[in-house]
Amino acid sequence: MCTNVYSETCHLKTDPNALLALHCGSLRKPVMAAACTRALGKLGGAFLRAPVVHRSATASYLLGNGFRRAYCSRGTGLRSKLLSARSGGGRLLGCAFLLGGGLGWYQTVKVSVQQHMAEDKQDPEGALKLVLYQYKTCPFCSKVRAFLDYHGAAYEIVEVNPVMRQEIKWSTYRKVPILMVNGELQLNDSSVIISSLKTLFLSKDKNLTDIIHCYPEMKSVNDRGREVTEYNNKYWLMLSEAETAALYPQKGMQKEEMKWRQWADDWLVHLISPNVYRTTGEALASFDYIVREGKFGTVEGFFAKYVGAAAMYIISKRLKSRHNLQDDVRQDLYKAVNEWVAAIGRDRKFMGGSQPNLADLAVFGVLRVMEGLQAFQDMMDNTKVKHWYRRMERAALNHEGRA
Repeated sequence: MCTNVYSETCHLKTDPNALLALHCGSLRKPVMAAACTRALGKLGGAFLRAPVVHRSATASYLLGNGFRRAYCSRGTGLRSKLLSARSGGGRLLGCAFLLGGGLGWYQTVKVSVQQHMAEDKQDPEGALKLVLYQYKTCPFCSKVRAFLDYHGAAYEIVEVNPVMRQEIKWSTYRKVPILMVNGELQLNDSSVIISSLKTLFLSKDKNLTDIIHCYPEMKSVNDRGREVTEYNNKYWLMLSEAETAALYPQKGMQKEEMKWRQWADDWLVHLISPNVYRTTGEALASFDYIVREGKFGTVEGFFAKYVGAAAMYIISKRLKSRHNLQDDVRQDLYKAVNEWVAAIGRDRKFMGGSQPNLADLAVFGVLRVMEGLQAFQDMMDNTKVKHWYRRMERAALNHEGRA
């Protein structure tokens, strides 16, 4: 039986829209849903009327960026080779938007903002009002949910449309997760969110506004010429010496926690998409499950299953090349997970000892997005992670970090 606070994980197996992450979080009323449908119909019509070269570029952008964001893959968009306009693929895609897409959007916007409350409906951490803007299958978003679940914090979820992102149009920061606190304070970046809140929970005399100033934003240009935003100190907790000693009683515990939190962000996350869409069969099986459980219409079901699976399969191959993964990416996943288990050792239940620390929650959050997929089952069958993972499930389900 799933409690409300843990329903995000359990719904990953049953929610037909989980992998597509196509909920329009802010469009709750039927009239607004209808407006969304009409807008998509216009998009389909414009797509069919557009010159051939423009159709190809538009298809590349929508598929490459929209489906990629659902798993927070950081790759480039698909090229027009995926659907050649000269072979009729562009016109078929336009028809899919026009005839099926509108119905799909109307269906998904009906369930937009989900309440994610603790069992007693009272936040033990200072009665903060938290709203999490997320893609459900994004590992970074799952990390934040794991942290909040474990600490028994009440929060609402707004599912962001990974293509249009209308739900966060008010924000200059265009990635997820975004956490709004008390309707005023915006926290960006999963690790900054977690470090800031953990600092607040442990230091009741500190103000959250002051805490986030300890994680200054830093912009730079990466090797592909794109501007990226990073945050200094994001794996540090801003505690006094006494608070630090109480949280990390043994030498090296703090350094170890920070090391593996960064490992989860810099390495483990990048193994998810290549494994979820490792083969065409796995990609099709994943999208077939979504379509079957979601009761999609014929046209929209065809679009979601075949175009979506093809897009994510191609993107996963690009990610495999970028991160220098083996031909069988499962082996990289197995190796990484077993390295994590070995780091915990036989004498500890968690890396944090008798209770999970922030590294435990980060790794658990990343791996959790694969639940219900073949990659997850293979990982559980072929690594030593199962016992630790089940302990983490119980810790989050029972809110064992609640103060």
